[in-house]
Formats: sequence, structure tokens, C-alpha cells
Amino acid sequence: MTFDQLITLLVLAAVVAALIRDRLRADVVALAGAAFLLMTGIVRPVEVEKAFASPAIVALASLFVIAYAMELSGLLDAAIEKTVRMCRRIGSTGLWILIGLAGAASAFLNNTPIVVLSAPVVRDAARSLGRSPKRYLIPLSYAAVLGGCCTLIGTSTNLLVNDMASVAGQARFGMFEITPVGIAVSIAGGLYLFLFSGRLMKMDDETKKDGESEASPFHEPGLVGGLVGSAEAFSKQVEFQPLRAIVSLAVFILVIALAAFNVAPIAACAFAGAVLLILMRVITADEAYHGLRPEVLMLIAGMVVLGIALDETGLASAATQALIGTMRSMSPLLALIILYGVTLFATELLSNATVAVLFTPVAVSMAEAFGVSARPFLVAVMIAASAAFATPFGYQTNVLVYQMGRYSYADFLKVGLPLNLITWAAAIVAIQAYFPF
Repeated sequence: MTFDQLITLLVLAAVVAALIRDRLRADVVALAGAAFLLMTGIVRPVEVEKAFASPAIVALASLFVIAYAMELSGLLDAAIEKTVRMCRRIGSTGLWILIGLAGAASAFLNNTPIVVLSAPVVRDAARSLGRSPKRYLIPLSYAAVLGGCCTLIGTSTNLLVNDMASVAGQARFGMFEITPVGIAVSIAGGLYLFLFSGRLMKMDDETKKDGESEASPFHEPGLVGGLVGSAEAFSKQVEFQPLRAIVSLAVFILVIALAAFNVAPIAACAFAGAVLLILMRVITADEAYHGLRPEVLMLIAGMVVLGIALDETGLASAATQALIGTMRSMSPLLALIILYGVTLFATELLSNATVAVLFTPVAVSMAEAFGVSARPFLVAVMIAASAAFATPFGYQTNVLVYQMGRYSYADFLKVGLPLNLITWAAAIVAIQAYFPF
């Protein structure tokens, strides 16, 4: 092992240990690791610049601005209000419709504001119907996570895996290329939540006494705080502004359409859409900067720098070859199943960006070693890095409902662990159907 490889391995170990301890924000941890690698000369300034200006960063930043413009228009609040009226008319079925709509919206919008806005509605509507909120809040969070698996822009993980795979010489994914797999996983997970989640949780103590306050967050845990940032910006109801809502929604749809038809890359389309909203004064420049969510962008950029170091020093290649050496007697299908499982386990402990950086090169190298398409392995990393449900702290939407529903850790384990296994099986079957070797 060379000196550069040793230093990179120590930095990686330190970053992973800090993320697991969860004492510091994940973005701060990632940037600290990147700074150390830069100071030791293992990565060069030009490579760091590329990380901070990667297409994934540009696309995410621009999409955050567009989504924030829609949030400021009151569009989400208005949609929630209409759904509440429906719930009052049709009872508990309306709650499941709301959960389904939240999942569908998460395929295109950041799921944090969606859950922040809809979770209190689900809680209050459930109580008014004499039902336990616990029956519905965990499914709401899980549906939002599953929805993010359905499109390229549904989660930052998908964009990051797409970006890193492109650097490794793989063709970029289309906007809806992973949608068949995401829908299959979402349907399997959704049916399980609808049929069994309520039976797996205790429903006692579901209603708070009058005047009892909600559990107060967002100490600022590293994995959650660094992963998607604070939810406070989305907690206040915004008055509906029809013109602003129509224009921002139209621009968003136009961005999606242009990217879907390969008129331009998603980063270019989203960037143009964000600038257009500022020029049209739908959102001010100050509001746009406020909506950028830098904690997410910096986490991803820092982890990309670490990925560059792993590649440049040859450490990633050596580790991958050692891993593949143990799989030479396996079939590509078995290797795919193992890759999904290892990624799934890792993302229960680490942030999605960390997992994407660590396992995307492994996915590409596995495919090359077996002489098959890298597509199924990359899709497995995309899905597994997001669809992890066995802990309340792996995703901020889980933390939000964990506090609001007064769940126990065991509730997430009892509901989430079977969901992990079900979505794992569904993903492997769907990947094989739509992305054959």
C-alpha cells in the first residue's frame, strides 16, 4: 500500500467513524475530509473544483431553487388543503390517498417539505376519525422515500450515482429510465404498508393530552442534519398565490420535459429554469439563494472529493478487485443480490451520498469483471442507497414522524426491516426484467 493510499484509507475511516458517531453534521465531516486530502496533495485543487461544479451539484442546486419557488407560491399548502377536505368526506381511505400522493410528489420534489406539510394533516385527520396517527405517519415517511426512487431527480442519490457513473465511462441515465424499477418497488412496499404496517405497531398512547407539546427536535444530528437539512423553512403555511404557482409549476414541467426528451442534460435544463424564474421575478435572487440548501450540496461535494481520492490513488480499484476476487465463482445475479444487500446495510448507518460514492465504482467494476452491462448494478445502488427503512435516523422524514408519532425505535425496526426485505426482492426482480445483464 502506497503512502497516498494509506492516508486516503485513514481519512475514509475517520469520515465513516464520525458519521456513525453522529456528533457532527455530515456536511462538515465530508468537507473536513476533503480539506485534509487537499492539504496533503492527494487531490489537486482542480479536482476539487470539478467536484463542486459537477453536474449533480448544478442539477440539485437548480432543482432546489425551482422547488422552493413552488413552495413559496403556496402550491403545496393548497394541495394539502384540498386533500384534507377529501379525507373528511371519505374517511380513512382519504388518508391512504394522501400518503400515495405524497409518494408520487416525492418523485419530483424534495420529500422533506412534503412530509413536513402533510404529517400534521395526517395526524389530525386520523385523530378526528378516531384512528391512531401511528398507523399512518410511518407509512407517510416511507412512501415519500419510495417515491424518490422513481425518477432520476427523485433523490440526490440518483443524480450522484448517475454523475459518478458517467465519469467512469458509463452512459448517463434518462429522466425516467429507472421509473419501471422504482414503481415496482414502490407498489410492493406500498401494499405491504397498507396491509401489515398497522398490525406491527402498538397503538397505545396515540393521542396526546390537550396542551401537551410535540417532541422538540434537530439537536443537529450529523446524518440527518447533513443529509437533507433543517425542515424549519417549510413549517409555516404560505398563502396561495395563483400566478406565482402556475408559472413556477409550468417552468418545472418544462424542465422535466426537456430533460426527458434529451433536449439538454438535466443540469442544463434545471439551471436554465431556475434562472428563468428569477428573471421573471417569480422568485427573488435572495429567495433563490435561501432555497439552495447548501448543507446538502456541500455534503455531496465533500464526498465526491473523497471518491476522487479513492480513484486517483488506486485504492478503490484495489479494494474492488479484492471484492470481485471473492465473487468469481458467483453468477452476475448473485453478485447483484449481494451488492444490493451490502449497500442497503451501509445506508442504514451512513448518508446516501457516502454510500453512493463508495459503491458506484464497485458497481461499475463488478460489471466489467463479469463482462456484463453495468446498468443493473448501478440501478441496484440507486435503489438500495435510498430504500432503507429499519432505523428512524437514516432519513429526515423518518425523524419528523418519529417525533410527531412518538414512536419507539422498535416500531421502525418491526415495520422497516420486513420492508427492506420486500423492496430488496422486488428491486432484484424488476432490475432483471428491465435491465438485463
